[in-house]
This record gives sequence, C-alpha cells and structure tokens, in this order.
Amino acid sequence: MLAGKEIKTNAMRMLDKSKIPYKANFYTCEEFIDGIHIADMLSQPYEQSFKTLVLVGKSGKNYVFVIPINKELDLKAAAKCVGEKNIEMLHVKDIKDVTGYIRGGCTAIGMKKPYPTVIDSSCKQFDEIIVSGGAIGVQLFMTPENFIKASGAKTDNITI
Repeated sequence: MLAGKEIKTNAMRMLDKSKIPYKANFYTCEEFIDGIHIADMLSQPYEQSFKTLVLVGKSGKNYVFVIPINKELDLKAAAKCVGEKNIEMLHVKDIKDVTGYIRGGCTAIGMKKPYPTVIDSSCKQFDEIIVSGGAIGVQLFMTPENFIKASGAKTDNITI
C-alpha cells in the first residue's frame, strides 16, 4: 500500500453501500504475518481481534468461521453448527479463487459469494471488534452487530 493513499477494499465498498458504520485502520505490512503479530505491533487486545478462516465440508460446500486470533477453531463444534459431519481448512492456494481475498487480507464481508458464516459468540462481550478489512494492511473496527449484519453471520461457541 502506498503511504498516505487511502484505499477502498471490496469490504469497505460493501459496508458504505449498505450504510453500515465502521472505522478503517491502515498499517504498513508488506506480506502476510499472523494476527498475533499484527495485534502486538498495533498494541491491540487479542480477544477483540478476529481472524477469518475458510473451511470446506464433507459435502464440498465452503464455510467461513471468524474467531479471536488467540483461539483455535473447534472443528467438531464448527461442523455441527453448519450441519456437516466434518470440515477441514481450505487449502491456502484456493483462498483467492473461493473468496476473492488473499491470505492475511481475507474477511467475511464482501466475498465473491455469500458463504454460511459463523462468528464466535465471544464477540458479543465487546462494543467493537477488529477484523481484516479485505487487504493486508487494512483493519475494520465495528460493532459485533454490524459485522453480523454485513456478513450474514450467526454466532456460536466454536473455539477451543
């Protein structure tokens, strides 16, 4: 990203079009590093910072799970909440084709297609959560309710 040049990601354009409020935060990062390192770099709480995971079920359908960066997805609970026998992570090489986003910049808002999305119910304890903004170096700050509205997500206990 060019310093001083504000970009609009697909997620931001979708939020603007739907008149869903958010705050964008831009930071310098040339390549993917995990959410823990980003939160440390920006002095942000882990529990309030959420990562987006894309999985595929035994049926071949794709699903999106959004969980705190310091937690792991409970695969059994996640499969159960979307009605699958089991699910597994989508291969990294397929992320862009499936979502329209790259690894490290993937968000549940504004994907190529709407996929069933579940956000961990721990999001409800915060007035504001932090999610990827749809590109490396972009974050969105928004209420959990607005994230749910924008992504079509449901909430469930899906972390270990």
